[in-house]
Amino acid sequence: MDRRNGKMPRESISSAPVDRASRIIADLEGLTGPEQLGAALDHPLTGEVAMVSSFGADSVVLLHMLSQVAPATPLLFIDTQMLFPETLDYQREVADKLGLTGVRVIRARAMNLAQEDPANTLHMRDTDACCDLRKTRPLDEALAGFDSWITGRKRFQNGNRAALPLVEEAGNRLKINPLADWTAGQIADYIRAHKLPRHPLVTKGYPSIGCAPCTSPVAEGEDPRAGRWRGQDKDECGIHFVDGKIVRTNAA
Repeated sequence: MDRRNGKMPRESISSAPVDRASRIIADLEGLTGPEQLGAALDHPLTGEVAMVSSFGADSVVLLHMLSQVAPATPLLFIDTQMLFPETLDYQREVADKLGLTGVRVIRARAMNLAQEDPANTLHMRDTDACCDLRKTRPLDEALAGFDSWITGRKRFQNGNRAALPLVEEAGNRLKINPLADWTAGQIADYIRAHKLPRHPLVTKGYPSIGCAPCTSPVAEGEDPRAGRWRGQDKDECGIHFVDGKIVRTNAA
């Protein structure tokens, strides 16, 4: 990936002051979404950066921006092996159409699946354990060596995301959320303006798309994530938790 000169060495990043998220936010304020993404990739405090994408309902916006500024950026896609077939097809379609050459498909270790979910029924009795096995741990392993990661989360998705900052400290890494303050209308407008392909399940009532067993359609007026783990006191898979909690540091 082409990066501007002046990136801070990784050993210096690890000792950067705890207000680095606020410093990056100050440098990104006033920029457009694509400009923020490019500036975040090149910022001296972000170090080695990967994007993590579900290739879900709105993912194509940020993926298109990435294709315009740095298409070879490492792009981590977690295949839980319980995704909708439409999601797998869409991932390949979008990556090919946009020329995203850094895609890395991440899966749980076969040994762990055999030991912890041999019958593929863990989600029926413990969704937290299933998410940890199939998403959180594989992503943690894949993020080794990266100092920061980019997400497509947005405040309008409500719940734990309502106070989402542009950049946040998350354990020993930074998380960058270029679309944090975008509205659903802005997302739709961007997709139309650039003639981007929509996830095929969006038109079937899925504004948020996860694993097939734990995702259901959403009725008009419901929270966009109401179809995720419906009927449970749960609205996040856990990849955005640190020590079991959502972390909000240096919010702006």
